[in-house]
Amino acid sequence: QVQLMESGGGSVQPGGSLRLSCESSGSIFSLNGMAWRMAWYRQAPGKQLELVAALQGDGGSGYAVVSKKDRFTISRDDAANTFDLQITSLKPEDTAVYYCYLDLQGKISWGQGAQVTVSS
Repeated sequence: QVQLMESGGGSVQPGGSLRLSCESSGSIFSLNGMAWRMAWYRQAPGKQLELVAALQGDGGSGYAVVSKKDRFTISRDDAANTFDLQITSLKPEDTAVYYCYLDLQGKISWGQGAQVTVSS
């Protein structure tokens, strides 16, 4: 089972930017050729878990963004062995715990979550 760990959370003022990283215990490059989907979710206080953005492999060496909310950019960094989420123009309503998720050939892994707080 792949272990995931988020980093990069914290407190940010409205209008600022933040980059979250999700480090995998397994090689991300080795995902090539397998069926995989990686996503970022968030859960705000008192609200349900919400999909923020997702990448999906094509079974070969390629992949594509299959879901994305405005102001959010998801990417894969093979050199750093991370999946990243860039958030711009942060708003107070972006305050939430952000989780990374990996579905690797039907096996699901979740990170422990990273708190993002947007306030002045």
